[in-house]
Amino acid sequence: GAVNDEVEIAVRPDLNIVATVTHESAAGLGLVVGAQAFALVKASSIVVVSDAEGARFSARNRLEGTVSRITPGAVNDEVVIDIADGVSIAAIITHPSCEALALSVGAPAAAIFKASSVIVGAPA
Repeated sequence: GAVNDEVEIAVRPDLNIVATVTHESAAGLGLVVGAQAFALVKASSIVVVSDAEGARFSARNRLEGTVSRITPGAVNDEVVIDIADGVSIAAIITHPSCEALALSVGAPAAAIFKASSVIVGAPA
């Protein structure tokens, strides 16, 4: 685009995270094919889905996995989803949402987030 670049970060050969950054940021971080980079996503920016069969989403990132931990709180719960060997993602959702989704350890779930919610960094 005229203002933004789309960046794909390979977490593993079969797992990519898509981010949208400005041209200036991409240049300043030295983002070129093959460069090292990392992705950060705020836990409250992640939507947790427990049954998305047939559903379509506009968000570019959809990481499927298994719930490995739920830390309940009075208002919000932290839900950790194991995506792949050694790769997990934490989401903060409301306690009633966690109950409504019937989330439990070992249950399948997906973490969904927009490319614009990803913060990209590069090692110094």
